[in-house]
Amino acid sequence: MQSSDIGARERGKIWHRRPSPLVADGVIVNVTHSVVGYHSKTIRFLHVAFDAAGEAFLAGDHQGNIYLFDLSRNSFKLVQRTGQACTALAFNLRRKTEYLVALADYSVKCFDTDTKELVSWMRGHESAVSSISVHGSGRYAITTSSDAAQLWDLDTFQRKRKLNVHLSVGIQKVYFLPLSNTIISCFRDDSIFAWESDTLHCKYQLPVPEDESRITYRAFAVTRDGQSLVAGGKSNFLHLWCLNARQLQRIIQMPPKVRTVRHLEFLPNSFDGGSSQVIGVLSQDGIMRFINVQTCKLLFDIGSLDNGINTVAISQNGHYIAAVLEDGSLNIYSVKALSQELNKNVLPAGLNKKRLQALLKEFGEYPEKYRMFIWRSLLQLPENHAAFSSLTDKGTHAAYLGIHERYPIKSRKLLRVLQRVLSAMAHWSAIFAEVSYLPLLAFPFVKLFQNNQLIGFEVVATIIISWCQHWFEYFPNPPINILSVVENILAHHDKELLQHLVKYNITSQLYAWPLMETLFSEVLTREEWLKLFDNVFSNHPSFLLVAVAAYLICSRTPLLQCNIKGDLEHFFHHRNNLDLSAVIKEAYHLMDTTPEDINPKRMLDDFVPLTKGQYPIFNKYPKFVVNYQTKEREKIWHEELDYLKERQLAHGLQAESVKRQAENAAWYRQQQLLQEAEEQRRKILLEEEQKLVEQRVRLAAMKRELKVKELQVLDAAHKRFLKHQQEQQKSELRRLDDEIDRKVALRSKETAALIQDIEVRNMELDMQKKIFEQQLAKDQETVMRGVKGHLDTNWIKADVEEQKFKRVLEMDQDPNVEDYKNNEEELATADQLSAAVGWQAQMLHKQRVYNLDQKKCQTQLAHLASESRERETKLLQMTKEVEGKRWDEVVGRHVQPKASQQERAAAEAQRPPLLLDEMSRAAEHDGDLHKNLFEGLCHTSTKYPTKQRRDPLQGSGEENPGSLCLNNVSLDSSVQLSLDRGRADLESKERELMTGIQELRQKLTTRARQRYSTSSLADEMIYTHY
Repeated sequence: MQSSDIGARERGKIWHRRPSPLVADGVIVNVTHSVVGYHSKTIRFLHVAFDAAGEAFLAGDHQGNIYLFDLSRNSFKLVQRTGQACTALAFNLRRKTEYLVALADYSVKCFDTDTKELVSWMRGHESAVSSISVHGSGRYAITTSSDAAQLWDLDTFQRKRKLNVHLSVGIQKVYFLPLSNTIISCFRDDSIFAWESDTLHCKYQLPVPEDESRITYRAFAVTRDGQSLVAGGKSNFLHLWCLNARQLQRIIQMPPKVRTVRHLEFLPNSFDGGSSQVIGVLSQDGIMRFINVQTCKLLFDIGSLDNGINTVAISQNGHYIAAVLEDGSLNIYSVKALSQELNKNVLPAGLNKKRLQALLKEFGEYPEKYRMFIWRSLLQLPENHAAFSSLTDKGTHAAYLGIHERYPIKSRKLLRVLQRVLSAMAHWSAIFAEVSYLPLLAFPFVKLFQNNQLIGFEVVATIIISWCQHWFEYFPNPPINILSVVENILAHHDKELLQHLVKYNITSQLYAWPLMETLFSEVLTREEWLKLFDNVFSNHPSFLLVAVAAYLICSRTPLLQCNIKGDLEHFFHHRNNLDLSAVIKEAYHLMDTTPEDINPKRMLDDFVPLTKGQYPIFNKYPKFVVNYQTKEREKIWHEELDYLKERQLAHGLQAESVKRQAENAAWYRQQQLLQEAEEQRRKILLEEEQKLVEQRVRLAAMKRELKVKELQVLDAAHKRFLKHQQEQQKSELRRLDDEIDRKVALRSKETAALIQDIEVRNMELDMQKKIFEQQLAKDQETVMRGVKGHLDTNWIKADVEEQKFKRVLEMDQDPNVEDYKNNEEELATADQLSAAVGWQAQMLHKQRVYNLDQKKCQTQLAHLASESRERETKLLQMTKEVEGKRWDEVVGRHVQPKASQQERAAAEAQRPPLLLDEMSRAAEHDGDLHKNLFEGLCHTSTKYPTKQRRDPLQGSGEENPGSLCLNNVSLDSSVQLSLDRGRADLESKERELMTGIQELRQKLTTRARQRYSTSSLADEMIYTHY
């Protein structure tokens, strides 16, 4: 037994010398995976899975490494690192390079062995996936865990169905039934259901066994034809169920050492038609026992008590078994080595050749699914693997190197198998390298057993030894002795047909040999050919010769009608409308009725199978002919080699001469071409120079045009820009004009409103004056009728009221002027703030200019205000002078007694403080001008402190001169007229002053507008310049 350690290698060979497994254990190689640097520590393999062909398998370890072992190529490679332990594997998908792996995280992933890429990631399980079953088409897969089973579409990797069960029930296994669309589900309560995979309709349920026969199912296996199911569990019994009849067919008892069945798997056999008669049973002791389910006999076992088997997988072709042992290593077994002893008892009990012949005569053929099994039993094939390997190791025989030229077969695989079998035949015996019809003879069997080359070789060898006796005695001519036997049978049973064939010169080499050298494969269909050889293999070797004669006799009608030799030759090389059952029946009739002296049994020996271990020596041929042909062939071969060498040398010399001639011709041609090319280049250069000159001229013209266009474009752009600037300037001027007009209109409205307010105020003052005069007249009448003792008090009150009236009048006039100034300043500020926002840099300059102009306007307004104040002062002074003159006249006209002077002095002593108080309050509101005015009044009232007045009515008493302003009724008419005239003068001056102020405002507004427009135009010109 060989051992192989993977170690840290990612690829390499599985074994280093050709394995020769022993019959005792059948181990080809033991594979381990040791840790680098620690050979005592190994990485344990967990699961294995074979591909659909059975020549390669996957193995996953507990570290998540997935290895691909190719047994046909003796190689392994690391195809994936999943990073976690796998719990199940499947490698029989429709895409051959893809596989499924269930991981410890309850997910299922699909990878590609060639690209090592992740194809899909399927999730949905809530516990570890214990098994993966793939449909025969490779399109669907079922993943099973303890609580659920899920059906996946492997084209889209989408989940189609999900089967959930209660944890108390639990799922044991769910898998596809082979060769059908049925899903089998097995539960822990020993119930087994069959479902339709498309609709998930329950087709049937197997009856649960009786309590005494229940074994608590844990393992299940189904035959390849889907007809039988075997279940095992916690006992040494196996239940064999017939799924067609849906009943328990048989209970098989395992040896007493088996207490629990852990795993079940059928061993495929190429001859059983999928019925799978042998099943492997892995028990609790780690030993897998293979038994025949029909005979219930133990055939062989694998594994040991010291290092038992944990998991196992059997290849689809039944050649290999891959088992994971308890120590984590991997054993690869050869089924052929293990089944050598099994081949001795391949026939079921009670089945013998006579019973098969009786069955064949009754039904005419063997059952399709048992045919290969029966053929192998009838031919007693030894299956000498070592001997066949030694023949195939010699390689392809020289005689069959060009077989593809003589026999162009579409299937390259079938061609390789045919070439390999024929080469093995040629290496076995030298004559088979010279037999020209051997490919025709072997082809039907090679095609039938193309998946098992050993069986195909041994079938062909058995036929040559037993059914082709004496065929090679007259080599290289056809077997005349055998053909004469066929001719004698035909002459005895149908002399007329033989005479007809002889008449047209059709010998046995033309009507019998084509059927014999092809073994009827040219004239029969596949089904007919299989039916014929069911009878050939079940009878004496002479039956083949009798079948040839029977074929001729059954075809006598069309043969007798043929009068042309070509038609007769064509008849024996092509299929004909003939009933094979009648041919076989006629063959049996000929076997029974042919006389003993011409019966082929007398000439041919009985059937002799191939020997075991080594194939027998085949030398029943004229050796001198074969040797002569071999020598001649070798001679011819050597001559051919010499001829080929000379021919090769001649070809070499001829090729060298031709090469030199070609080189010389090429050189002359090249020189000529160079000269022509030089002339052509010169012409091209002249043309290019002319074109270049013309292009330069055109380029210069184009440049001028482009320059003119550029200037035009620049001019147009400049004009457009100037036009745009003009439009912007015009729009800006219009906006400024509108703004100035708006501000002027606003100021005009404000001025008009102010003038109207002043006029209304004047009207109110006139009204108040008239009311006051009326009140004065009423008070005068009251005073004149009142007590003379209160006259001074009335005078004082009149003076105070007159002073209040003056102060109120002055306060009403002065604030109007101040308000007007404030309004003018606010208007100027508003004009200043209304500058254009978009032209901030230019507007700042305009604002400064405008502020200067505003300041000038304010200065002028202040100057005008000062002039108006001066005029008002002059007016007040004139009023004082008029009052002084009137007081003088009053004093001059009245005589003041001395007695009244003291009283007047006392009254005058009290008057100045009152006037001073009034003057201080007025000063707080009116300023210096009003202060001077009150000082003048004070001066006027204190100018004559000693003067005395006389009551015009009483002619006695002291009066205050200042109280006679407008209320003194004792004034004469001249004084009264002078006061009226002074008031009229004041009103006219006031109107003139207001008119001058309005004119001044209009002038200032006009100047400001002109100055603002001029400055804005200058700024815009500066901006345009930049």
